[in-house]
Amino acid sequence: MTYAVNDSCIKCKYTDCVDVCPVDCFYEGENMLVIHPDECIDCGVCEPECPVDAIKPDSDIAENWIKLNAEYAVIWPNIARKKAAPVDADDWRDKPNKIEFFSPNPGKK
Repeated sequence: MTYAVNDSCIKCKYTDCVDVCPVDCFYEGENMLVIHPDECIDCGVCEPECPVDAIKPDSDIAENWIKLNAEYAVIWPNIARKKAAPVDADDWRDKPNKIEFFSPNPGKK
């Protein structure tokens, strides 16, 4: 079992989870983060750090999000330190079903 990020992260992209990850398995897209499934050690320290509840064990998340995490973790740049959230992150934090806003573009290094 590993962890994966779901659509609650889209357009919020809080990076509190990144600072606590002991293996730096987060990767940054333009408007969300993903977890590399082959690097995650299943420690779970990231899950409670997410203010929008976007991180779940792979057993508790839809298969499409597991696949999306795996696909983009090998394309997007690694992120190992917390960054400021987007200025409008709080406006998006409680919006459901944000997949239509997903951007495949990588984050800025």
